[in-house]
Amino acid sequence: MANMEDVTRLPDDFDGRVRLFPLPELVVFPHAMQPLHIFEPRYCEMLLESLASDRLIAMATLTAGIGDLLSPKPALAPAVCICRIVSHAETAEGTHNILLVGAKRANLVREISTSRPFRMAEVEVITDVHPPMDAPSRKMIRVALLDAFASVIPASANVQQNLHELMAGQMGLGPITDIISFTLGFDCQAKLELLAQANVYERAQRLIQLLKKRSGQVHPGGDQSGGPPFGGAGGSDATKSPPPGFPPRFSLN
Repeated sequence: MANMEDVTRLPDDFDGRVRLFPLPELVVFPHAMQPLHIFEPRYCEMLLESLASDRLIAMATLTAGIGDLLSPKPALAPAVCICRIVSHAETAEGTHNILLVGAKRANLVREISTSRPFRMAEVEVITDVHPPMDAPSRKMIRVALLDAFASVIPASANVQQNLHELMAGQMGLGPITDIISFTLGFDCQAKLELLAQANVYERAQRLIQLLKKRSGQVHPGGDQSGGPPFGGAGGSDATKSPPPGFPPRFSLN
């Protein structure tokens, strides 16, 4: 796999138009990896078109959840994640297994009329905003976030070692917030709010609040409501698989 910077960079000729893959109760974040099994004909067509061009798909969230799947055009949350296909394998049955990496957060501007069987939209890419602050303040926020995260993850030696490596690494605050937001089973609305937040400092502060509120109640693998692990969900469009352990396999470089 190419390094993460290359994977999350949009093509130079990106014109703001994206293919939409709407699913219930799933919110994908930049820098996170999401496996999907695609079998519906309209989304198989979307996948083949994407593979033949920019390899991009925008993951969108149905606002009414699974109950709105049968609507002709279910309502979508305005915040979406533009993802890149980094792995693809066709099965003997003609279905597809793919691995997506979140590239950029974006806002839906308008849907585009098209003769294609899948939905398309014009989006505005959201760029992370880093408020000016001195190095000690940046470090303090990062430490506070990782400490809050440590309070809600299992105490196994392997997980704690991975956390310590993350704390000692050079990953920026923005990617860290996205990985944690994706990994933990917060409710869908909370995840959408985090995805929509461009200000990295505000996003980290909100995530710290959520982690402290749910300390001892949320663990990788699902939230206390009995929902699917890692924010995944069932549905007619695809079968999601939870990311394998912590941290998610967001990069192989």
